[in-house]
Parts: sequence; C-alpha cells; structure tokens
Amino acid sequence: MDETTNNNASKRQQLLDDEIDLRALWRVLMHRKWSIISLAIVVSMLATLVVLSMTPIYRATATLLIEPKKNQLVSAEELFGLDTSRGEYLATQFELLKSRELVERVVLRNNLVAHPELAPEEKGGLFAWLGSSAWLKDVDVSQFLPITLPADLQEQASLSESEIQDQVVRELKNRISIVPVSKTQLVKISVDMADAKMATHLANDLARNYIENQLEARLAMTQTATSWMNQRMGGLKEKLQDSERRLQAYREKENLVDLKGVTTISAESLSDISTRLSDARNASAQAESQYRQVAAMRNSDIERLSSVPAVLANPLVQEFKAEHAKAMAKVQELSRRYGPKHPKMIAAQSDARSAESSLRNQVDVVVAGIEKSYQLAKSNERSLGKTYQKNKGEIQDISRKEFKLRELQLEVNTNRSLYNTFLGRLKETTATSDLDTANARVVDKAVLPSIPIKPKKALIVLLTGLLSLMVGVGLTLIVDAFDNRFKTIAQVEDRLNLPVLGSVPLVAGNKKKVMSHLFLNNKEKGFSESIRGIRTGLILSSMESKHRIVMVTSSIPSEGKSSISSNLALSLGQMESTLLIDADMRRPTLARRFGLKAGTPGLANLVVGHATIEECLIEQDGIYVLSAGAVPPNPLELLSSPKFGQILKALKEKFTYVIIDSPPVQAVSDPLMIAAHADQLLYVIQSDSTHIDQVDAGIGQLLQNKLRVTGTVLNQVDMRKAQYYSSQYGGKYSGYYT
Repeated sequence: MDETTNNNASKRQQLLDDEIDLRALWRVLMHRKWSIISLAIVVSMLATLVVLSMTPIYRATATLLIEPKKNQLVSAEELFGLDTSRGEYLATQFELLKSRELVERVVLRNNLVAHPELAPEEKGGLFAWLGSSAWLKDVDVSQFLPITLPADLQEQASLSESEIQDQVVRELKNRISIVPVSKTQLVKISVDMADAKMATHLANDLARNYIENQLEARLAMTQTATSWMNQRMGGLKEKLQDSERRLQAYREKENLVDLKGVTTISAESLSDISTRLSDARNASAQAESQYRQVAAMRNSDIERLSSVPAVLANPLVQEFKAEHAKAMAKVQELSRRYGPKHPKMIAAQSDARSAESSLRNQVDVVVAGIEKSYQLAKSNERSLGKTYQKNKGEIQDISRKEFKLRELQLEVNTNRSLYNTFLGRLKETTATSDLDTANARVVDKAVLPSIPIKPKKALIVLLTGLLSLMVGVGLTLIVDAFDNRFKTIAQVEDRLNLPVLGSVPLVAGNKKKVMSHLFLNNKEKGFSESIRGIRTGLILSSMESKHRIVMVTSSIPSEGKSSISSNLALSLGQMESTLLIDADMRRPTLARRFGLKAGTPGLANLVVGHATIEECLIEQDGIYVLSAGAVPPNPLELLSSPKFGQILKALKEKFTYVIIDSPPVQAVSDPLMIAAHADQLLYVIQSDSTHIDQVDAGIGQLLQNKLRVTGTVLNQVDMRKAQYYSSQYGGKYSGYYT
C-alpha cells in the first residue's frame, strides 16, 4: 500500500514538473519588461528612420483584352501550329508580355538608358576614379595606398553601351508585373517606379507595343507563309505530273481497261470452288474413316466384321445378321434336346450355315462399296484442289495488278489534292496579306497614380515593433531558461536537499578587510542579523556537543567563505571562546585581513613543530586567530599528517568553537582532509553567481568521501532582486533590517 502511494505521489510530482508554469514565465517577462519595451522602441525608431529615408514607389496599371479567337481570313497560323482555341494560348500571351524582346523594344523607344532611375550606377567608386583619372595613369598608386589595386581597374570604371542597355532591360523587367484577371480574358500590365508619370507612360506603351508586335508578327508570318507556299507549289506540280505519267504508262503496259468485273467473277468462282473443295475434303475424310475401320477388321470372323459401324449401317446387313442370329439361337436350343445327328439338329445347322453365307456375301458387297467410295472421294478431292490452286494463282495475279494500279491512282489523287489545297491557300493568303488584324486591344489605359504602393510605412513600423517585442520576449525566456545559478533559499533546499542556515545580503563598496569585521561595526543591520541567524543555526544543529570544530568551504574561490568564517567566528566569540583557523595554506587571507605582522607563526609552523600553540595564537576582537603561517611547498601532506589531527584535538579541548577557513572543494583536495576532523561542515554558495553544476559536484565530492554537510549559506544576496526571485522560485527575504 505504501509503495502504491509513493508511486502515485511520484507520478503526480512528475506531472507537475512537466507542466509549464505560465505565472513564472509571466513574472520573468514582467521583471524584464522595461528591457523588452526599450528594445521595441529603439528598433521601431530605427525602422521609422529607415522607412522615412526610403523612396516611395508608384504603380501604374493598364488593362488589356486578349481574345483567343481564330482568324478565318488568313489560315497561315495553322501552317505554324498556332491554335488560339486552346487554353494555353492566353498563358503564352502572358509570357510574351513579359518577354525580353518586348521590354527591350520599350527601352529603346523611350530612351530609358538615360533615365536616372533605371540607369546602372557607376561601379568602382574611389578605385575606379583613381584608375580612370588621366593624371594618375602613369603613377604607381599602390605606393601611396596600403592595398593593391586590380589590374583591370580601368575596365571596371565604365560599362559598354550593350551592358548598360542589358542592365536597364533587366531592371525594367523586374519592375513589370503581368497579372491575368481570373475567369476572364483580361490581363493587367503594371509598372512600378518612383517616377509616377514615367510608370504611367511605360504601362500604356508596353500594351501598345505588344499589340504592334502581334501585328508585325502576323504580317511577317503571312509573308513567310506566302514565300514558302510559292516555293512548294513548283515541286508539287512536278510531282503531280510525274505520278500521272507513271499511272498512264502502267495501264498501257498491262493493257488494263477495267479490272472491276474480272475481279468480281474470279472471286465468285474461287469462292464456289473453295466451298466444293471443303465438302469434298469432308466426304473424303468420312470415307477414309469408314475404309480404315473395314481394313482393320478384314481378316476377322464374320461376326466382328459385320459389327463394324460402317458395315452394320447397311439395312441388308442388319437383316441378314438378324436371320443368322435367329438360326444360331435355334441350333443352341435344339442342341440341348437332340444330338448332332438328329434330323432336326441337322436341318437347323444347315439353316445357320445358309444364313451365315448370305451375311458374308452381303458384308463383302458393303466392304467393296466402302472401298470404292473412298477411292472416288480421294479422286474428287485431288481434282478440286488442282482447280482451286489454278484459279487462286489467276486471282492473285489480277490482285497484284489491281494493287499496283490503285497505288499509282492514290498517288495521283494525293498529289492533286495537296496541289489544289496549296493553290487555294496561296490565293487566300495573297488576297488578305494587306489586312492587319490583332486579337488584343486596350480596355483601360493607365492613369497617373497618386498613392504609392510601397513602402507601407505604418505597417512596416508596426510589424517591426511587434517583431522586436517577440524577439525581446524570446531572448528573455531563453536567457532565463539557461540561467543555471542559485538565487533563492528554496532553490538550494530543493536542489541539494540540505538545510540553509541563512542568507547573507550583498554589501557593496566595502573592501575585504572591512568585510571580515563587518559584524562588529553594526552598521549593516541586515548583514549582522544574517550572521546571527547562521550562528543560531549552527548552535541548534548540535546542542549535545559542547566543543565543536566547524569547517567553512565553498565550490570555487571568491564566494565569500573567508568573510563568512571571520564574521561567524566574531559572532560566536561574543558567547563562547572561539578560535579562527586559516587552513587555506595555498592562498591564505586571514593574516592580512586581521592585520597580523609578516612572519607571524601559524598553522604550518605548528604542524611542522617550529612553534608552539601559545606562539601561534593571536587574540583579537574577542577571539583567537591562528593564521596559515609560512606557506609550505606541500600543504596536502601537512593536512593529512597525524600531527594535524592531534593539534585540532588539542585546540578543540581548549576552545568551545573552532572555525576553520578551508580552501574551495573544486580547487584542491585539502578540504577533504580537513573535513575528516570537523564536527560540522558549512558550505557557502554565492547567490546569482555560482552555477548549480559546480555546487552539485562539490557537495557530491564530499558525500562520496562520507563527509556530512551540516548546512549551506547563500551569500551575497542582492536584496533588490530578492523579491522578484522570491516570487518566482519561492522563498522569503526579510526587509526589516534593510
């Protein structure tokens, strides 16, 4: 039951962790609201300046009607495959309106090469001017400039006329838009330019040139078709005459007048013979089948031979076979009553032999008839086959002549039809060659525009402002999401699962020496009260022990652990006898902060045995201070020696509280050796500075070595941000003393 409850609680907690806290996001945005608004205002102002400096562009539009109808007067379009009834015709005309040829024609007619808006800018700048200057042609400019000029500088200074014209055409083409009106034959031709009058003129001129271009194309097409058809007419006439001559020569050679009647008669005769031949083959096959049945049974007895279907089909055979069967039955019946020499028996046997002889004679007659029928059928089949093959050869010969005659006649008819068609089209084209027709006309001319189409100044500024707001919001949320630092007590407790003994406010403007004695000055009420709170937490965390060794450490340098150690020792010194030890032998600070003289013996001297405890202890501000002493070359060996443990044990017996300022955990391994002798371990974390990963690694290193952390201290808390962080992450900060 407990396991189920724990699983449900774990699932609920996981769901809560996966949910997006909209209120937290809102508080983040509210905290940075002025930065976001300032970004939007600055970007909007810059966008306004840019928009105001942009040149307004006007659009002039002319409407053109393109009628995809077929011209019935001149059929030369069919010759070139122009089918204006198809749906692709309008799409083709739209592309022609955007063609380079049409735009180039407009450029040349209006001399747009000299227009300032379309003319290309001079390239090369200062270098081009230097390269094109006459007085610098013979001067080595590179000796006066820190760069090398290109060899083809003179060529870059100016453009040829064809290049200028090409750039103007491309520029104007980019400013032209062709938009067909949906479900109509109308198309809108628009030109965008800063010069509204020129845009209007070019839109109308583009439509007019398109119509003229269509007329010229039709006229050129008609002329080309006429010339081509004149050339073809001569060849077609010669081909017609040649085909007629060959047809007549073939008729005379084969002595052909009319093959229609002969072909019909021959075909009917061949069909009749074919039918008779088919019947003869069927009869021959049937006679052959009967003959083979009889031939196979010729040497058999009369009973089996007479039972052959071809023989048995004869009525006389059936009659004699019945009499013979009756006579044999009578012999069988009498043989059961009389002997073979009985008169009745002899008479019956005589009748049976007589019936058998009659049957055999009749069977022989039928068999002879079958053989004769078979021979006649075969002879008839062979005779009809020869006649059929003879008629077939005659018909094939007539058919070959007919096919050849038809081929020559078809060639004559085709050449005559083609010649007549070209002759008629040539006359039509020649008669209407001077008639100009166009399938397009201007419906609405372009008028002078009064309102620019771009830039949309208000819209650009508005969109820029909105976009900058979105960017500001996004950057704010991203920065907050990637902010991996401890800011509140609640964060520390939730992440580390360790008690926070107190939070120390940030005191700006004081030097480190002053910070070490700030508790005694009593000028910073909030700071002093925070130190008292930490002192109370330490005392309450271990009430049963009278003498305690407290080690103070942090993750990395500059988190304020030395200031916390000093002020905590001063606060404890007001209650009990307290000793402050500087165990950071690599970068000692307490001697300087407490103003001890250089060369004052300390912890290193005491462990080595070069000084006694009384020589090393310095009483100051109500506490005793044991500095690091002479910096040794091997601090870790001193701290891991048995002598160090013995010294701490002796000092613990002499003082109620021993506060040890140790090096950072992430910097060296010294704190692990010191913590093995400590009763309590205080971990200092700098607010809004120390990364969570660093603290996790430092505390994890202590826990891996089975060293228990008593509590943590959140140091240098900026009280101006405290309320914001408190509302966002949880936790409370008292402002009574601030």
